[in-house]
Amino acid sequence: MSIPLSRQKKEYVTEFKNHSTALRRGREVKEFPELVEKARAAKEASRRTAVLSTDAKNHALGAVAAILDEEKESVFAENRKDVVAARKAGMKESLVDRLELDDKKMKGIVDGVRAVMALPDPVGSSNAAWVRPNGLRIMQVRVPFGLIGIIYESRPNVTVDTFSLALKSGNAILLRGSRSAINTNRELVRLIKAGLAGTEAPEDAVALVESLDREAVDAMLRMKEYIDLVIPRGGRGLIDMVVEKATIPVIETGVGNCHVFVDASAELEMAKRIVINAKCQRPGVCNAMETLLVHKELAEKFLPEMIRLLEKKGVEIRGCEKTREISPQVEQATGEDWATEYLDLILAVKVVEDVREAISHITRYGSGHSEAILSNDFANICRFTSEVDAAAVYVNASTRFTDGGEFGFGAEMGISTQKLHARGPVGLKELTTSKYVIYGEGQVRE
Repeated sequence: MSIPLSRQKKEYVTEFKNHSTALRRGREVKEFPELVEKARAAKEASRRTAVLSTDAKNHALGAVAAILDEEKESVFAENRKDVVAARKAGMKESLVDRLELDDKKMKGIVDGVRAVMALPDPVGSSNAAWVRPNGLRIMQVRVPFGLIGIIYESRPNVTVDTFSLALKSGNAILLRGSRSAINTNRELVRLIKAGLAGTEAPEDAVALVESLDREAVDAMLRMKEYIDLVIPRGGRGLIDMVVEKATIPVIETGVGNCHVFVDASAELEMAKRIVINAKCQRPGVCNAMETLLVHKELAEKFLPEMIRLLEKKGVEIRGCEKTREISPQVEQATGEDWATEYLDLILAVKVVEDVREAISHITRYGSGHSEAILSNDFANICRFTSEVDAAAVYVNASTRFTDGGEFGFGAEMGISTQKLHARGPVGLKELTTSKYVIYGEGQVRE
């Protein structure tokens, strides 16, 4: 029997909170010599990747892409072990879908590496340059962070995507995936290292934390002498834990409680296609729609057929009172439904007065990830795009496009929902910081 996702998350958060209490009470925390050694080696490797030429980085990425393509059967063999174990453990099928690899997904992984190769190298580019009255020439240039740590769940494509972005942006990467993908991740990292052998890029530019002890994550989050930036990529429990415990700067990739608002002026056939795509194409990912908002003027005309189409796709509908008046078979939605990222074929549906109420609902329950309006009313579109506070706001398109590959980034480290230097898909530019280089001719300050 599958364990409900809400229960999985609660158990995950509770376990880490209990460990936080142990830390505060001074109980002994485990040491992980292998983790320290890998982090130290990766940090040293980051000093070499920082000064690699663009050609050297691209050559290394090309070698990795080639070996991943040639040796994909060995990846599939290890992945099958993980998939079998996940199903035995009761993992939801929507989450098994994120874990399981096939030819199409593997091709996407390899194509992603090659897409990153084709992108401009951000390292060394100048953000700005100016000359001061005293003759000093000041330049702000982009530089790598150094060693990036990423903690992520289930999806083995993240292993390759994050490596390729890290290397192209001049960084090294320390990976800590989930127990459910350990065999796949181990094989992918082995192949990446084999691909780097014989290139100018150091093999230690990628390392996998193989310990499945969750205290290893705690140790990793305190390794500020080695790790320059940490990125959590997964559910709310994982992200909250990393933000709470890290002594290292964090780029917070967020959960996706995404909405689609069908306005009164929406073109109905287009709206049906978008809603089906946003919910059903891959329900277990962060950019899938979790709540459908429908303008009251359109509800009786639009909802019966829309709900029928969704139910035909296996979607369980949980609706407001008005939705249930129109489609009585729909289950009653609760306050918790509006706030839930289902990652499953479950959808909350609410009839709203107008664009103002739609925005108000999103403001209260949205996670700042991806929101969409389907409309032909220019005033409503302008209001929605200006007032909805999210990393990605769509007009007449599916939320499923919030993805580094779809945005032309080749791949992504995750979708950032915070408001610091990185927001939305985290690509090459977001994996660099800046420094000032100042040229003088003997100037001294008086």
